[in-house]
Amino acid sequence: MYSIDDDVRVVSLDDLPWQETGAPMPFVVAKDNELFLAYETQSGDEIAVLKFVRPFAHSFGPPNDEALQGHPLAKAGLHAYGNFEVLNSPWAAALERMNRVHPSHDPRRFAALRHFAFTFHDTMFECLALDIQLAATLPNQVGSNQKLVSLLTEMLTMKIGI
Repeated sequence: MYSIDDDVRVVSLDDLPWQETGAPMPFVVAKDNELFLAYETQSGDEIAVLKFVRPFAHSFGPPNDEALQGHPLAKAGLHAYGNFEVLNSPWAAALERMNRVHPSHDPRRFAALRHFAFTFHDTMFECLALDIQLAATLPNQVGSNQKLVSLLTEMLTMKIGI
């Protein structure tokens, strides 16, 4: 985990669909250079599918909403049930420092990364990527998650778009 300083700011990503606060059922589909996050939206009637452009790193797991205050970014404004961007990312800075031993290290590569954070009821998702896109909103129906996983898996293996 990383530590933060006074320059770190957490800002809300209001242009993305808000998640359902009870059980948004987030899931991640990823391979080396492609990454999708899907979750039930606030209305519960749709599933939002987010695509991360040129993802570099991601984390999916603790803390949940009850332990979120223990996360370093809580001091910078991270709170439960939200979509956020972390400005002056300590995670990107830590990875840049770690990579300095690489013979072709270029700090500009890390400076271009954006740090995204999504706080759900039972878990949290963080990602470093160049950008984020709302790839789709799909109707939330019985069997939607299985169909979505199949679609995203097909996208990852066959390079088709949504």
